[in-house]
Amino acid sequence: MSKLGSEITLGCDLGATNLRVAAVTQGGEVLASMRRALDDRAPSVVVQALSDGVAEVLRTLGEPLEAIGGIGVGVAGQMRGRDGLVLVGPNLGWRDVPFGEMVRSKLGCPVRVVNDLSAAAWGEASVGAARGEKDVLLVFVGSGVGGGLILGGRLYEGEGGLAGEFGHIKVVTGPKGRRCGCGERGCLEAYVGGHNLRLRVLELADAGRGQGILEAAGGDPERIGGIALELAAEAGDPEANALREEVAAFLGVAIANAVTLLNPQKLILGGGVLAGMHGLRKRVESCVLEAGGKQQVAQLSILEPALGDDAGVIGAALLARTS
Repeated sequence: MSKLGSEITLGCDLGATNLRVAAVTQGGEVLASMRRALDDRAPSVVVQALSDGVAEVLRTLGEPLEAIGGIGVGVAGQMRGRDGLVLVGPNLGWRDVPFGEMVRSKLGCPVRVVNDLSAAAWGEASVGAARGEKDVLLVFVGSGVGGGLILGGRLYEGEGGLAGEFGHIKVVTGPKGRRCGCGERGCLEAYVGGHNLRLRVLELADAGRGQGILEAAGGDPERIGGIALELAAEAGDPEANALREEVAAFLGVAIANAVTLLNPQKLILGGGVLAGMHGLRKRVESCVLEAGGKQQVAQLSILEPALGDDAGVIGAALLARTS
């Protein structure tokens, strides 16, 4: 093994729309990376794209696969244990996909497979916003909603590897709950995730309501989404404001309950929806501080992620070093 190879691991971040592969040092520095859009999400196609990405990064480094210290992969889906079985990947359209086995067979080497937000949480706790902290809750609101847990300085995955599925906390019960991509009803993600938030705004428009949101989108229904909702709410549109307040309450109370239960030192809030909707983020933070247990909130710091898009690949690479 070369000196360079012994110091680096590869991290892969598989989201709903993009695949990233990066070579990462023990200190979290990204030495080389690639990104590829996923036009075809068939598991076999994705495995080939990942293999090609690994080969591309290794060519950039001038290193063989055998010289690398390990490979970690974060996947946007509910994972079973460490075998890498994707039970449900709503935004990938996957169910019961033996992804870990497929990747190991393709690459011919051990691979650590985890949920993508677990990887991001490990990255932020290792070299990011919560560097060195032992108890960290990470919640990202993007196309979907996910979470990662660092408890006692270790990644917490639960008995079956399914801990941290924050987007699938139930916020509405019964048959009237909105259908989630996971197949169940009433999940938090079904109400506040980016894809579902856009659907909710479009439903208002289809019902002849939400005119202020449509105007904020320049009159183009294709541009209706979280940012248009934010602009309309800031302009005082009552329907936009009501929807934003509902989303903030769902998110804020769910996060506050997790803070009360887990007593983390740091709460990292990120993802495209919160990054693009500053008013929503402010309201979520206020709700967490108001609804969380008083003693737990007093010990809590709320942070923005420090690693940006690199959190997943860095965390996955660093997790490849852990047992």
